[in-house]
Amino acid sequence: MTIPSEKALVPFVSVDNMMRLVHSIGIEPMLRDLADYVEADFKRWELFDKTPRVASHSDVGVIELMPTSDGEAYGFKYVNGHPKNTSEGLQTVTAFGLLADVYTGYPVLLTEMTMLTALRTAATSAMAAKHLAPKGSDTMAMIGNGAQSEFQTLAMKAILGLKTVRLFDKDAEATAKCARNLAAAGLEVVCCTTPEEAIEGAQILTTCTADKQNATILTDNMVGAGVHINAIGGDCPGKTELASGILTRSDVFVEFPPQTRIEGEIQQMPEDFAVTELWEVITGRKQGRRDDKQITLFDSVGFAIEDFSALRYIRDRIKETEFFIELDMLADPDDPRDLFGMLQRSKA
Repeated sequence: MTIPSEKALVPFVSVDNMMRLVHSIGIEPMLRDLADYVEADFKRWELFDKTPRVASHSDVGVIELMPTSDGEAYGFKYVNGHPKNTSEGLQTVTAFGLLADVYTGYPVLLTEMTMLTALRTAATSAMAAKHLAPKGSDTMAMIGNGAQSEFQTLAMKAILGLKTVRLFDKDAEATAKCARNLAAAGLEVVCCTTPEEAIEGAQILTTCTADKQNATILTDNMVGAGVHINAIGGDCPGKTELASGILTRSDVFVEFPPQTRIEGEIQQMPEDFAVTELWEVITGRKQGRRDDKQITLFDSVGFAIEDFSALRYIRDRIKETEFFIELDMLADPDDPRDLFGMLQRSKA
């Protein structure tokens, strides 16, 4: 048996170890940490390679690769989106990711990202809301109570001080599940029977539904002045959640316009529809919320830099912990030019 050298080993964070890491840190502190990492990378946005994700669509879902690099590290995420999966007892979204050293090309981290994507998506939403939502926002309507809903709610609590969440889903069982999971979170949890009821008194409206189709979760007449809309359900061509009239009345903020115009709510709008990139608000180049009557809309489809931030965070946090194993993943022959010799010697 050939014993792998240290150069052959890559840290791997399994689902079990990711959950252990979350519990070790605490979910709300981890959401705050992730938001800080994402915000730090948004502040150096111009350093990154940026490209819309590579997507392979089918009639039942999408499989995507999301790559980026800051010149020192390279990261990518594999992720799928299959709304029909829940009816078959499967997750709608699964993911894994890799971080590598640009200088050598060697991977330095392999990790599950199903759990991590849920955490970073919520952290990014709350980080954006910190810059865009009305000051003192303490009530959120959570429309769509699937796998992301609890994470979104806890991130808003951890980062904005949310006190009340008003839940609605067309599937009452999903709302009941979310309410149970949030029962000990220190929040007022209100279960609603219509989206109109859910948005009553809410300063933040989060939409996160799973159907892969154009839908109108919020109609134009449902949205009054002064709110912040966190639209995170639209993430592929042909899938939207908001009436176009809402977009025309809102100041729209996005991650990466070439991707959002294909996948986000603004796919409904003309090519020249005005948007502001969120990194410009975070760096002070552009204004976010101007006044109490403004409607701000974060049209979020998820972008590779957010995953890169999450990968950086996990790389940093697992050092000197037991929350990973080392995989024998890279061939390391004694002579870099003699890979075949390494294979031959392994028979001994």
